[in-house]
Amino acid sequence: MNNSVANTGRLLGAGLRALLVLTVLTGVLYPLAVTGVAQALFNHQANGSEVKADGKVVGSSLIGQQGYSLDYFQPRPANGLGENSVNTRYKLILSGATNRSGDNPELIKWVKEAKAKVVKENSTADYKVKPSQVPADAVTSSGSGLDPDISPAYADLQVHRVAERNGLSVSQVRKLVDAHTEGRTLGFMGEPRVNVLELNIALKALVEGD
Repeated sequence: MNNSVANTGRLLGAGLRALLVLTVLTGVLYPLAVTGVAQALFNHQANGSEVKADGKVVGSSLIGQQGYSLDYFQPRPANGLGENSVNTRYKLILSGATNRSGDNPELIKWVKEAKAKVVKENSTADYKVKPSQVPADAVTSSGSGLDPDISPAYADLQVHRVAERNGLSVSQVRKLVDAHTEGRTLGFMGEPRVNVLELNIALKALVEGD
């Protein structure tokens, strides 16, 4: 009986020591090490890829924003987004895709309406957009609905409208787009892209003469 109690005590003691060691290693030291390496080598990414303007955080370069006026460059549509209906204490936007097939009548209707809108909004007094000029990303949302980038073709299509509404020359705005066009990652992955938030911040600074 005494031996059994002693063995049980030893096992409990060994178990507690193992728990404490693992807690310190995996719950304290490992997270601190990972956080330290991330902050030292990937500080910008580790902190959410924040984008700042006028000394304030205005968003993330990884998350697209909606609601820009027509004075600014427009992002991709976000038809897949929905509002949180579970925890109503917070107004959260849920990421998601439209979940429609390419031949779905509803999706085809959305695309046609979006294309007509893009043509109308981006045609100016001396520049008329043709439906054939409208790229796919101008009329379809990304899988998440939160794509922060647009194609150079979509950015270029908006140049005349942005220039006209802000009293700038087309060459000024096009130069701004070129300066914010990123190439393929490592030269071969993905497609060239333009981050809408960063481009609009630069546009605002140009208009205000900063």
